[in-house]
This record gives sequence, C-alpha cells and structure tokens, in this order.
Amino acid sequence: MKIGYACVHIGSEQTRMRSLRLKNADEDNLRRVTAGNLDALERILKYNAENAIKLYRISSDIIPFGSHPANTFDWQTKFSDKLRLIGDMIIKAGIRVSMHPGQYTVLNSPNEETALRAVEDLNYHCAFLDSLGCGKDCKIVLHAGGAYGDKSASLRRFAERYKRLIESVKGRLVIENDDRTYNIADILEISDITGVPVVFDNLHNELNSPGKVVTANEWIDKCAKTWKNEDGIQKIHYSQQALNGRRGAHSDFIKTDVFLKFYEGLGKRDVDIMLEVKDKNLSAVKCSLLVGGALHVKFLEHEWAKYKYLVLSKSALVYNSLRQLLKDKKSPDAAAFYRLIESALEQQKDIGAGINAVQHIWGYFKKEATDIEKNKFTVLIREFSEGKTGYKLIKRFLFRMATKYKQEYLLDSLYFYMD
Repeated sequence: MKIGYACVHIGSEQTRMRSLRLKNADEDNLRRVTAGNLDALERILKYNAENAIKLYRISSDIIPFGSHPANTFDWQTKFSDKLRLIGDMIIKAGIRVSMHPGQYTVLNSPNEETALRAVEDLNYHCAFLDSLGCGKDCKIVLHAGGAYGDKSASLRRFAERYKRLIESVKGRLVIENDDRTYNIADILEISDITGVPVVFDNLHNELNSPGKVVTANEWIDKCAKTWKNEDGIQKIHYSQQALNGRRGAHSDFIKTDVFLKFYEGLGKRDVDIMLEVKDKNLSAVKCSLLVGGALHVKFLEHEWAKYKYLVLSKSALVYNSLRQLLKDKKSPDAAAFYRLIESALEQQKDIGAGINAVQHIWGYFKKEATDIEKNKFTVLIREFSEGKTGYKLIKRFLFRMATKYKQEYLLDSLYFYMD
C-alpha cells in the first residue's frame, strides 16, 4: 500500500508551481517558467523519497498552457534531459505518480469544440507522463463531466468519445465518481462499456451515493474488478469533510482516529490511497507513520522538530504534553502523538501563546541581531499585544531573521508555513 498527496507541497521553499498570464506566454517566458516548475518538481520528489511517500499527483500546471495553442515550443525536446532525470528519480524511489486534469477538461460535453480541447488536454497529460518514462500504472484521473439535461445520453457520449482516444491515453485514463452528478454506480456503468478502471472516492460517495445499501468497502471491491494487471494496484481517493466548510470541502488535516477506522476496515485489501487534504504532504507522512507498523522514536522526533514551534504558538499545555510523550523511547505512540498535534491545531488563536512562541524563536538570533532589528522586534511585540498589528507580520519578520542568520532548524519547521 502506498499513501500519497496531490500537487502542492507544504513546508519547503522553492516547491511552488508558477504560472503565466496568456498575454505573457511567449517562448522565453514559457521556457523560464517550465524550467522553474521542473526544478520545483525535482525538489518535491526528493522530499517524497526521503520521507517514504510513494504516491504523488503531479500538478497539471507543470507545463504552462500545456495543451493550449499559445504554447508552441517543443518542451519535450528542450527539456528531455531534465525530464529523463526526473523520471529516473521517480523510478529509483519507487514513486507512483499521476495527474488529474481540471474541471474544464470535459470529454462528454455536447459542445464539440469543448470536447476537442478535452482530448488535447488528455494528450498533453499523457505526453508528460510518457516523457518521464513512467509505466501504465501512472494514471490520468478524470471525472465523467456534466449531465447536460440527459444523464444517460451524456454517459453514453463519454463512452463514445473515450473509444476514439489514442491508445496511449486510453492506457493511462481512469475515471472517478464525483460529488454532484456521476455517482459510483454511474462510473462503474461507464467502465462496463469502456473497460476503463475506476477510482473510488469516499467523500464523493458520501455526498453523492447511488442510494443502494452498499458499504464503501463493497464499492471498493466492485471497483477492484475494473483494474487489470497492467494498470497496477487499485487506487482510491480518501478525504474527510471540512468542519463547518462547504459541502465537499476537504479538511485541513486528516484526523487520526477517523483515518485509522477507515484503514482498519480495509482489512487485507491491496489499494493505494491518494489523500485529498489541505495540509498535503504533512498528512501523507502522518498516515504513513500511523499504519507503518513498528515505529522508531526518531521518526516522531523528526516530526516534532517540524511541529514544535507551531504547537507552542497554539498551546503551551499541548507542547509540554508532547515533550512528555516523546520521553518514551521504547514504545512511541504515533496515534497519541498526532492526536495531540491535532488538538493544538484546532485551538483558537491565543495572543499569549503566540508571543511565547515568538520569544522562543527570537532567542535563536537575539544576540546577533542589530540594534535596528531589536527595536523592530520590540515594536512588533508591543503592537501585537495591543491588537495593532497581526501575527503574520511578526512571522514574516522572524522568517527574514531566520534566513539572514541561517537558522536552518527554524526554516525547516512548519511555523512559517502554517497559521
């Protein structure tokens, strides 16, 4: 089983995908942004390999306007060496990658021009995965599209258009149930017609159920039958509803106990789990450690180094509880560790806790700081205490200080990357 995350990476510099405005999409800018995005992808994959994350969804924006007529330069040839290097990284690390075209890639649209653009977009995604040298188990995930007033006809239109796709795209394409229109039974019907594998999404199924009394595991079993050997291990999407969020919004983080109940319910089913969650790689590492069996305390200590000042900025009580928990070197409890982390993240903002964390961080460079920096810090603390300035302004100041004074321990923490 592989557990992974989608696209965005949290907690590391220079991992953000850049974009362009259409009016600026000339060859020089396309080349420059593509080069930067490929460098960012390389850094993300390095992190994934170091943290044993074996499942990752590559952003569709990796090549700006990848399927748009504005992009006319031959990125596959121009970046062939870099693409080969990244592909070798993926293969060596045993990472299974995928891509997921966005909401405007609608294969079953009644508008022929829209459908043609969808085909071109699928061709682009396939070309990118091919350029990395990835096997057919590296998939392109797609939703079925809209109903357009006649769901049955739209379903058949998807199947007809699928059959006209080039073979390389058909070899990579998988389809997923959505939270509004095509439930898992509809998607399985499309699979019956086309033979395309099906990705089961648990939250989408909770929000858009076929109405049949069928458990999530039973649907997973039905979907498993659509996956052939050459498709690789069956993939599923797992997410949790955001508390007080809009219907279908993903949670800020994967809650430990809810995930463990789901995981234990899978039994011996062999599936790869793509997490769809706002804290991305952080939950992927968490879930991997939760289900990874015997755990050495060093893994939780490594996690604690990343979370400690973020936790301190929320609650000194939870901070001290976590320090106490980590004194047990022989039998570290990952679930207890993450429950405490989650309790801190759910705390309401507290000025006193925030200042406490700021003072601890300031201690890393207060002796080296210039008089101007010391005065700036004093003013920021006073104004924050009086409600005249925001916490983010103090964080930005401390980040600049940590960068200037080369405090890598701080720069590697999550304090600067999360609220």
